Amino acid sequence: MLYDLTVVQFSKMLNNLNAVLDKGAAYAEAKRVDVGVLLGSRLAPDQFNLIRQVQIACDTAKLGVARLTGKQESAPVHPDVETSLAELKARIHSVIEYLAQFSPSDFEDAAERSISQPRWEGKYLTGYEFAIQHVIPNLYFHITTAYAILRHNGVDIGKKDYLGPMPYKS
Repeated sequence: MLYDLTVVQFSKMLNNLNAVLDKGAAYAEAKRVDVGVLLGSRLAPDQFNLIRQVQIACDTAKLGVARLTGKQESAPVHPDVETSLAELKARIHSVIEYLAQFSPSDFEDAAERSISQPRWEGKYLTGYEFAIQHVIPNLYFHITTAYAILRHNGVDIGKKDYLGPMPYKS
């Protein structure tokens, strides 16, 4: 179940983020606005801009899965130097490719694994707690904020863009 909640959902949401970034680029071109204006936009003066939201969403996905599976050393390194839409999209693609390397069997002991981070000052969460209470909400927070920044700037996106394709049955 943790595989589906992380790898499957994170990949879907990163693909959706990629699609809303494309809509942002099309909007900027149509309105003759430098796409850099969108990339530097933020919702509040003390909040990260769009570039940083995308970077953190990518880091949350890759490092969350790496920590859950005990494979932190396998996560791709991204030095947070992206300044263009193409560079952000390449980062998203890199993380999606990384996530595709995992299988459900990689998560066999994930729920019970003790997971900590340096900023937690020696405290830890179980893998299940880490997934449900930290990494999943954190990913959605940063993707939602990226979406909101674009929407706030006039990009014509809606809930269907955020949710992406659905596996409807008939």
